[in-house]
Amino acid sequence: MSFSVKIRQTDAPLAVEMGDTILTAALAAGVSYPHGCQSGNCGACKSRLYAGEVEMSPYSDYALSDDEKDSGLVLACRAVPWSDCDVAWLEPDEVVSHPLRKLDCKVAALDRMTHDITRVRLSIEAGGPFDFTAGQYARVRFADLPLRDYSMANLPRDVAGGDDGIEFHIRQVTDGGVSTHVHEALKVGDPVRVEGPYGISYLRTKHTGPIVALAGGSGLAPVKSIVESALAAGASQPIHMYFGVRAERDVYLEEHFAALAAKHENFNFEIVLSEPDGDTERRTGYLVDIVATDFADLDGAKAYLAGPPIMVETCVEKLKSIAVRDEDCHADAFYTEAEKAALEKTS
Repeated sequence: MSFSVKIRQTDAPLAVEMGDTILTAALAAGVSYPHGCQSGNCGACKSRLYAGEVEMSPYSDYALSDDEKDSGLVLACRAVPWSDCDVAWLEPDEVVSHPLRKLDCKVAALDRMTHDITRVRLSIEAGGPFDFTAGQYARVRFADLPLRDYSMANLPRDVAGGDDGIEFHIRQVTDGGVSTHVHEALKVGDPVRVEGPYGISYLRTKHTGPIVALAGGSGLAPVKSIVESALAAGASQPIHMYFGVRAERDVYLEEHFAALAAKHENFNFEIVLSEPDGDTERRTGYLVDIVATDFADLDGAKAYLAGPPIMVETCVEKLKSIAVRDEDCHADAFYTEAEKAALEKTS
């Protein structure tokens, strides 16, 4: 007995004998199905099951998490059909590769953007050039203080309008030694060490569907780089950007993004206040609820998120409820040292 399995990247259905996995049958039929270990440990054959029923065992949580399984993903190397099926392997995301640099920099400019966010612009003195993709971050050392991770806010140098400098947006954290140094002691001309780039929450330039960019607080930095890079590259799909902050005093770069929205018909920019300190004409509430109100279905969209971890996590969950797939949500996890310590205590 066999089951018919439609693989969306191939022309003809595949007959899979009872007890065989989808991957085993595909390889035997000469289908170039992406795969690696063939034992459920690497995730290279991760696929979306659109219809049908399969059984999978055993496999590693690293290769397929419970959330991914619940969202309809399977591992072809462990998926044994129990009915006719309709599947597609996940197209590999665009992979970026830049040389890892250790840069000697100097502070070129300091700008207080809000009561607790400083924009730090650096010039590269040695170790460059520094290439990165919009959305990535670097590890930064001020004076003899510990390394901290900050996302680049500027355009990469290979994008129209980019330059050879580096821009970070650094929020002062309560009891944060590094951020306090930046806000109270850092001066133009001070040396700074930068290592990078790092991160997987970067702009996927080949994606042509809608973009939803969600920023909270200083998480505006990587989202700014992503949105500006997409627009500079001539992206024509709808780009919806939301900037969530607590109150009016936390808003910055509003005029900059308003000018971009006036220039690009496909770009929409909204500010959301979660705790306004008075009457306001702005939208209010939690960012995640505003997005869910604006969109009933975001199937085919990519989401880029940056901000406090709790904001990112709740937004990802809500986005999944309006059809944004796990693999289309892009965010790097950033925690303060206090948050890391709290997580360690509960782990």
